[in-house]
Amino acid sequence: MPVMAWVSIGSNVEPARHIRMAVTRLREHFGPLRLSSVYRNRAEGFEGADFLNLVAGFATRETPQGIVDELEKLHVAAGRVRGGERFAPRTLDLDLLLYGDQVIASPQVPRRDITEYSFVLGPLAEVAPELRHPLSGETIAGLWQRFDKARHPLHRVPLPLS
Repeated sequence: MPVMAWVSIGSNVEPARHIRMAVTRLREHFGPLRLSSVYRNRAEGFEGADFLNLVAGFATRETPQGIVDELEKLHVAAGRVRGGERFAPRTLDLDLLLYGDQVIASPQVPRRDITEYSFVLGPLAEVAPELRHPLSGETIAGLWQRFDKARHPLHRVPLPLS
């Protein structure tokens, strides 16, 4: 039986090009995607160009590790260099956020980023407000409602992805 998986997509190096490439490749591999709007936000943890971010959901029979492996192939295709600083410019930054309602140690699911960053939680709340966080049981909409948006502003940007 298919499981709904949710992935975050971000870039601050030629972001429109890299995000479009990622969405195209995700569609080719996983099929139809449920996409949030694209949002612009400041770089977190370093001085750099603003990021563009969104989330994508898809039904899959692939394992969590299989999804992570596919995301890593996309990182390579975008020219992302591993082993650098944790907070640095990114051609592409893809992370598996949720895999159904499962809690998994490796890869870490649900990803901590969901409750820590507006650029993950905001887009997820837009497209899947009814989802429940597997650890807290709280809806994504409820988590977003209480999130400190003033400290972590998001700005929707028009970026056609179809």
